[in-house]
Amino acid sequence: MIGFEWTAAKFFWYLFFMFFTLLYFTFYGMMAVAATPNQNIASIVAAAFYGLWNLFSGFIVPRNRIPVWWRWYYWICPVAWTLYGLVTSQFGDIQDTLLDKNQTVEQFLDDYFGFKHDFLGVVAAVVVGFVVLFLFVFAYAIKAFNFQRR
Repeated sequence: MIGFEWTAAKFFWYLFFMFFTLLYFTFYGMMAVAATPNQNIASIVAAAFYGLWNLFSGFIVPRNRIPVWWRWYYWICPVAWTLYGLVTSQFGDIQDTLLDKNQTVEQFLDDYFGFKHDFLGVVAAVVVGFVVLFLFVFAYAIKAFNFQRR
């Protein structure tokens, strides 16, 4: 419906990124609840990070236009890696020329967003890394922190 090509590789890349994105959001929520004294504080902390992740994901402000002193947060933002993976896996290899610009879709993604199709394997590994990181921080927090009062 939005111009995806009907190939098995692109379909499975889409499933991969959506599955692992939902997985790291789930583990992040579990980690936030495990690392804070109650669910009210966890929801405040999580909402703050969701806002920052949305701001630095590269969708509202592309990476090339984020000031240099804030780009480090772009690289540790899990949503930025998901956006990179989804856009690059679906559109990063298209050689059709854009109508209003004299460049291909692949060149536009590289110029405007800084997305390269050759970087897709690294992006997939980083998204899986966020899942593993949030899982292990959750497991450590649930074991080490005790917020019960007597």
